[in-house]
Amino acid sequence: MYKKIISLLIFIAFTACKTRPTTTFTNKVETKNTTVDYSKLVVNEFTGDLAYNTTAFVEKYWRVVGNTGFNKSIHKVAEELEKAGFIKEEKTNSSTILTYRIEERPLKKTTWESVAASLTIQGEKLPLLQNSTNSNMIALNSYSTPKKGVTAEVIYIADVSKLKDTNVKGKIVFVETSPARVFNTAVVKGGAAGILSYSNPSYLQPEKNTTSIQFRSIPQNKDVKGWAIALSYHAKQRLKKKLQKEKVIVTANIKTNIYPSTELTLVADIKGAVAPEQRLVYSAHVQEPGANDNATGVGVALEMATLTAKFIKEGKLSPKRTLTFLWGDEIVSTRRYVQEDKARAKNIKWGISLDMVGENTAITGGSFLIEKMPDPSAIWTRGNDKHTEWGGSVLSLEQMKPHYLNDFVLKIFKEQGKRTNWEVNTNPYEGGSDHTPFLAADIPGVLFWHFTDQFYHTDNDRLDKVSKTTLKNVGTAALISAYTLLNANKHTAKIIISDIEKAAITRLNEELKQGKLALAKGGKLQTQINIINAWQNWYTKAINSTLDMVTSTSSINATIVNAQATIKLTAEHCIAELKR
Repeated sequence: MYKKIISLLIFIAFTACKTRPTTTFTNKVETKNTTVDYSKLVVNEFTGDLAYNTTAFVEKYWRVVGNTGFNKSIHKVAEELEKAGFIKEEKTNSSTILTYRIEERPLKKTTWESVAASLTIQGEKLPLLQNSTNSNMIALNSYSTPKKGVTAEVIYIADVSKLKDTNVKGKIVFVETSPARVFNTAVVKGGAAGILSYSNPSYLQPEKNTTSIQFRSIPQNKDVKGWAIALSYHAKQRLKKKLQKEKVIVTANIKTNIYPSTELTLVADIKGAVAPEQRLVYSAHVQEPGANDNATGVGVALEMATLTAKFIKEGKLSPKRTLTFLWGDEIVSTRRYVQEDKARAKNIKWGISLDMVGENTAITGGSFLIEKMPDPSAIWTRGNDKHTEWGGSVLSLEQMKPHYLNDFVLKIFKEQGKRTNWEVNTNPYEGGSDHTPFLAADIPGVLFWHFTDQFYHTDNDRLDKVSKTTLKNVGTAALISAYTLLNANKHTAKIIISDIEKAAITRLNEELKQGKLALAKGGKLQTQINIINAWQNWYTKAINSTLDMVTSTSSINATIVNAQATIKLTAEHCIAELKR
């Protein structure tokens, strides 16, 4: 009798879920008097032109915080914001909607920029490397060599553990690892003249992309004024072949600029009309040497900001909450924005990182990804879930961040994918970008990005790897997401609750399938039950998080309770199936 009652309840729950009418929150978000169609508003207006042109401007520079290229990029964005109607904060009043400011702080350390470099094997006319074609060859923080360069014998250290016992004084040390790993032993303690290094990971496909160099760095040391050169696969092979035959002497000629500077962060606000203290923050870091990483994020954020300004001026949009854009130093600027003003941080409702968002995946590989807030897939990664080659560590249940944001943005991006035949995927939480400071402060945060990219962090990450179509897709979906959240109310919350309920049922049934496969391979039943319970708990709390959209909890309490009951029944059914 008990089993029949449970089965009947589960049948009713599933039937209710299946027969419930589907509402697309990106297309129909109700307000008091109107129904706004955000997708049509944005799809026809976000062209990707400004995003692409900004990417082209920024990618010309090897950008380090405080250097010429970084600062020019910040001022270029500010210039475009002013054209769109944003006003410097010191010239505004309380009624100004579009504002921006450039925060300026002294850098604790000097900044750095590369100027020129060449590496030549003695007796050969053709340089082994030159900065004009391999802009990443000079390791970050390297000092200039004397004007005529440094000419010295190359000594190859195959086993870096033996470096400390090798006499390298006055020689150029060649290693196949990061130069930072051996800098202190080789240069500071060993007196080496410099370092040549090779350490391109396999996902860069170095035997195919033989000229690529992934940028490297060394500690900045004003006493020894050391330097290092990173090698491409082609240069590494050529040098090793030469070393097998004879003693090799090279001349390294490096010119860099190292100087005191200031750190700039650009903050643009689009003030909300009803609850301006509440805000959604998009963060796009400026530093890095490439086009996709992260000139594309800078460009997409700028077009999003300027297009929003246009809609407001034309009377097509009136955000209830504030939309903020940050351009600055990766993680550092975002962390400061979150930490320096506790009252402001308390009202940041969502934080999203735009990082590597314009890729031509036919060239770079991989796909567009939404890196989710920590959910159980970051503990038990299986089925369609998988970490990228960037890699992620296993999290714990205590590190979970249950929230509707994961499934909310995924649905909007999937809808944009259907409109334009664009692939959208997700990956479990890995960290490493501007979403991490938000999450560390218990602010819901996700990352929009691409991976794997076979040109990631290399000097072949240039404008020809960027797709204007991708810039448009990401910017369009990101703006639809933003407008929906900024004007969210009880109607939005109810739609999201329904969508999360469906997502939870799909996930629990997938975990039931994966659990059965695990048991067939000898896995423990209790582990599979724990996984089901973890997902039930995560989704139950995610549904509860929709309360942040409403002023009166009573308006959606019944919807929350019903959805949570359905999820609980589904989880119980899955566990019962596992126990059979």
